[in-house]
Formats: sequence, C-alpha cells, structure tokens
Amino acid sequence: QAQLVESGGGLVQAGASLRLTCAPSGRTFDSYNLGWFRRAPGQEREFVAAHSWTGRETYYADTVKGRFTISRDNAKNLVYLQMNSLKPEDTAVYHCAGSRRAGLTAESGDYEYWGQGTQVTVSS
Repeated sequence: QAQLVESGGGLVQAGASLRLTCAPSGRTFDSYNLGWFRRAPGQEREFVAAHSWTGRETYYADTVKGRFTISRDNAKNLVYLQMNSLKPEDTAVYHCAGSRRAGLTAESGDYEYWGQGTQVTVSS
C-alpha cells in the first residue's frame, strides 16, 4: 500500500529552524510532484511548497517564500522541507502529498496521496 510518512516536527521557539522529512513507501514516487501542506487548528488546509518530479521546479506560498526550502532526493526517495525563521503563525500539522498532475499545483484536490502529518508548534 502506497503511503507517505512525515517526520521531524516538534516544539520550537520563534526564530528557530526545523527540517521535515517525507518518506514515501509502498511505491516509488519519483515520477510524482511532491508537496507540503499545513493545517492550523480551526483553519483550512493551506499549500506550503511543491517540488517537481524532474527536480527542476519549485513553488512556494508567499507566506513562506524566503524562509522555507523544499528539496528532494530521488535516490533516497525522500523529500524535505527546511523551515527557517519560524513564526508562531507557522504552527500547524504539516502534511506531505503526491501529485501526478502535469505542472506544480497549490490545489489540494490535485494530490492523490497524503501522509498523516507531523505537528509543528512555534512558541512566541
């Protein structure tokens, strides 16, 4: 059964950094665009970043641009989200997702595979 498993979340102070990891299993996702979404309590799911399967394109939400970096290592079948200068408003459950759609997308409906998520909490 194909699945995505996130890790690396935690509780940090504002200004700190965290690196999230997404480990696909059950199938290879090297032909899938992989993205990160987040959901804060009481809010809608929000797009964070996406990385093309070709390795040549990335796409970021304006709220994280310049602070977060998405990368992937197809040899290890992993995708990362490096989060720097974290703010309390970054607090959310972060989910990894996979899409076969041509081109990078911020629409959650375009992603077929989802992980259970990892909690990130940023204190002020």
